[in-house]
Amino acid sequence: MSKNWPAAVTIKEVGPRDGLQNEKGIVKTEDKIAWINHLSQTGLKHIEITSFVNPKWIPALADALEVAQGITRVDGVTYSALVPNLRGLEGALQANLDEVAVFMSSTELHNKKNINKSIDETFPVLKETVDEALRAGKIVRGYLSTVFGCPYEGATDVKQVAYVSEKLLEMGIHELSLGDTIGVANPRQVQEVLEVLLKTIPANKMAMHFHDTRGTAMANVLASLEMGITTFDGALGGLGGCPYAPGASGNLATDDLLYMLHGMGIKTGVDSDRMMEAAKFIQDKIGRPLPSHALQAATAVCES
Repeated sequence: MSKNWPAAVTIKEVGPRDGLQNEKGIVKTEDKIAWINHLSQTGLKHIEITSFVNPKWIPALADALEVAQGITRVDGVTYSALVPNLRGLEGALQANLDEVAVFMSSTELHNKKNINKSIDETFPVLKETVDEALRAGKIVRGYLSTVFGCPYEGATDVKQVAYVSEKLLEMGIHELSLGDTIGVANPRQVQEVLEVLLKTIPANKMAMHFHDTRGTAMANVLASLEMGITTFDGALGGLGGCPYAPGASGNLATDDLLYMLHGMGIKTGVDSDRMMEAAKFIQDKIGRPLPSHALQAATAVCES
């Protein structure tokens, strides 16, 4: 029995930020710039290129301004960066990025580990950041972590997720990305959480950000599609994870997602062959095999 799948899906590439932030080795600035330039030629319409967070916390992205100012921008591509506060926003504005993303957690303990503030203490910090970004004419996205589970508190109460989600949307963010930070979600849970959130939040205001820690990311994408969600974050090659979430291995691999969606006849506007070349490029610069199945299959074919 055929499903009523969407005709098209939007993929937001977060590898240059969420992928590289968790790598043990630091990729050279010129290689980051070259990789992002590769990605800009693939048909992607949204690339999150870096994070303007204190380099003490994320040393792998200490070159945020150099990267943001060094890339060759392509018309029609939105370039974004993560910002924790007004100071981080200053860097993103200096680089004249199109979009900034603020972030916080659904759970108190992860929020304190990640931001060093309680949830209620975080709201005013993000509010002033969002207000200033909007005044500067920027699009603002919001990331919500630990939506499906927390490394410190276990299961996350969906009422808490709904509460924080509403607070973020009230600030004026245009889209909320719901993060499975430690990769514990399953399709049933995804649909149960979305059932609650969709009562007050339109599907086009939400994106899903899955990690493939336990191999369920793609199944969770399908569950989300069935609920009407059509925007997904991915990291090419399955790069990344969260430095402040023990056990959070790589993100959903963009190349795997493309293979599945294109095979299902769902349009993305992204060229899979060019993405594979970009995946091989960054795999070479990182110096280790990346975990995505599509990349492994392509490499195996080349070597046979």
